[in-house]
Amino acid sequence: MKSLIKPAFVLTVALIVLLEGGARLFFPQGVSGRFDYGYDPDAGFAENADGTVKLFRAGGRRFFPQSFSKERPPGTFRVFVIGDSIPRGPSLQASYAWLLGDELRKNWIPAEAFNLAVPGFGVRRCQIVLDRIIRYDPSLIILHVNYSNEYEDEREWRRTQEFKGWHPRHWLMKLFILRRLYEMKQEQVFWRLVPTEIRQRRAVNDADAEVAASMDAQKMREWSRQVERVTRESADLARRRHIPILLLTHCSVETNPSHGPQLNDFDMDGLGESLAGAGVYHLSMKEVFAGTPNFQSHFTDGSHMKQSGHLILAQAIFHKLQKERLLAGFTPGNLGKTAESK
Repeated sequence: MKSLIKPAFVLTVALIVLLEGGARLFFPQGVSGRFDYGYDPDAGFAENADGTVKLFRAGGRRFFPQSFSKERPPGTFRVFVIGDSIPRGPSLQASYAWLLGDELRKNWIPAEAFNLAVPGFGVRRCQIVLDRIIRYDPSLIILHVNYSNEYEDEREWRRTQEFKGWHPRHWLMKLFILRRLYEMKQEQVFWRLVPTEIRQRRAVNDADAEVAASMDAQKMREWSRQVERVTRESADLARRRHIPILLLTHCSVETNPSHGPQLNDFDMDGLGESLAGAGVYHLSMKEVFAGTPNFQSHFTDGSHMKQSGHLILAQAIFHKLQKERLLAGFTPGNLGKTAESK
């Protein structure tokens, strides 16, 4: 009687088990939270036994690699910047988070600033990061408020839910290797090998879907309400923990044939102003760049800034902190006290 289990099948199963075990044993950080697409609160954070915290790329969070002590050093002004590709910048050293740290130290403020911005993150996933970093005793949280990534947040949330549960039809997708192969069919390296006609038959183009959603007035209103609601929740979360939060509202450069380049805040400034109050501060990118000659030269496109633009923003943030007296407890002669305690 012939065996019902073919050697090739046994070999395939053994290979999958070997690859899965190897991935989980040798690349645990890469597997952890990998299919939560930024909705896992712990992904990208590694708390080490020596008291340091390491930021790494995992779980849908492509953090710049950085590290800091879990406990804030006495007298140090600690800043965390949260947002999308705009505050992330062209590089870590060219971002306004890094440049703000330089600006503070140049003015004799012991400071450290960290860039936790991730491309494509909307208000929901930014809020999860904010909730996570509160435990590291920030002196200030800068939340870059933008409206343009709600499609990505919604799409990634659907992906987190797609294979949840333990119905037998989901069992294979609990394996990291198979789930990763499933994802690869929509990623460029693999996708380029697939003929165009097959791609068109078997996948919906994300860019086309996003454009379609952006033309849906009801969906845009829904996302606008969501940005307002979640931003308010994030501000309230920081306020309850007595952590100052700066809402930095985004703007874009648009070309008007009649009037030339113009700055458009898409009503984000109104949101920021409405939330400003005790412990919550607002800075408008539009106002910062409106006073800058030839402001469009500091942008690489309509939204993203060159290093020069990030520097202008870092200096504006520094002046805002001075104006609001948020640095008063961190002068060299008054280390260890905070603006809240004065």
